[in-house]
Amino acid sequence: MVPRLAAAVLLVLAAVLAPAVAGAGPAAPAPSPPWSSPLGAPPAVTRPFEPPPSPYGPGHRGADLGGVPGDVVRAAGAGVVVFAGMVAGRPVVSVDHAGGLRTTYEPVAPAVAAGQEVSRGSPLGTLLAGHEGCPAAACLHWGLRRGQVYLDPLSLLRPPRVRLLPLGP
Repeated sequence: MVPRLAAAVLLVLAAVLAPAVAGAGPAAPAPSPPWSSPLGAPPAVTRPFEPPPSPYGPGHRGADLGGVPGDVVRAAGAGVVVFAGMVAGRPVVSVDHAGGLRTTYEPVAPAVAAGQEVSRGSPLGTLLAGHEGCPAAACLHWGLRRGQVYLDPLSLLRPPRVRLLPLGP
């Protein structure tokens, strides 16, 4: 009687598990990251972000990425172009993203216009020479802010930090 019961249990398990094993195909591809470097990966950082000690204090409110004049500058993430024009004699492109983020790119000869939707990697324009203090043939000043708070744009390229919390008290 026991061998029959064991055989019956094995048959039931086989019937239940067989479809799950047969339907198991290749693993789904990992989702693409929401952000990428505007000048290719890994970015050649010539000057990192240096947060100002106060809202109007000195600092470097972006990261400079080394490149070559004529390099295609791409949107770091999906969004809407909110500005493409001159600021203080320098050509700038600004893109608004979800979550209240805005990225800026300069000096860039724009190939986009305000109101245009872009996806991650969409061309925004071409890099121009002339960024003061740039040790490369050309440098892209890449900025990021949320509202009026400047953030390190390179943080968009880092994997998110996971912090595990204890269960219960």
